[in-house]
Amino acid sequence: MKSASIRHIFGAALLCGAALFACGVSPQPGFAQTAEPKAAEPQATPASPAPATSAPATPASPPSAVAPASPAPDTETKGAPGVPGIPDDATTQTLDIPSRPVALLHAKSDWDSGFKSIMKSIATVEAEVAKAGLKQGGKAIAVFTETNDNGFSYEAMVPLTAKPEGKTELSNDVKIGDSPAGKAIKFQHRGAYDDIDSTYDLITAYLDEKGLEAQNLFIEEYLTDTKNSDDQALEVDIYVFIK
Repeated sequence: MKSASIRHIFGAALLCGAALFACGVSPQPGFAQTAEPKAAEPQATPASPAPATSAPATPASPPSAVAPASPAPDTETKGAPGVPGIPDDATTQTLDIPSRPVALLHAKSDWDSGFKSIMKSIATVEAEVAKAGLKQGGKAIAVFTETNDNGFSYEAMVPLTAKPEGKTELSNDVKIGDSPAGKAIKFQHRGAYDDIDSTYDLITAYLDEKGLEAQNLFIEEYLTDTKNSDDQALEVDIYVFIK
């Protein structure tokens, strides 16, 4: 991963100035539980060389481009002109995220081992959910609650179809609780987690261009079962909660 500064700025300094999940599929419903048409994602395919007498070919989009979600009928925002990876005519969707019952684990990590730490925490929560005989209600998420130059604090959450009656915890570390709720904008990252900072760069540029102000809270939903941070097949949806 690159230095922590990008997401540190996103989580803190960006709030002073301006700043859940993917089309496609999983056997389980998305965390946001929002039905929406599938959005077309920019493809990083090289432009064909133009003949000497023709106009120059249009450059391809960067591999880590953010693909804005399909617009909600009543909340539609046009793309940010001049922001790489976000077409001028693109739309983003502002979702009203409901709170959902979850099993969760509080944890901290440094940036270098962040993905490994998150995956380990999620595995711990999923094991306790299975042990308790509870049904998982969606893909696991990480809720980032605090970031700084050295690392971050987060909650690894596994959605449940329902809270277990009479229980507030599944173990000393795994508790029963609720996911964050509120208005959020969904962005997508497709590719290695090692490259996710480039997606946060695009998100930061987009929010700055639109003059949007965010809460000090963002969520990553992991749509694939990738365990390695360099796996290019990883799919992550990023939810930015706005004020």
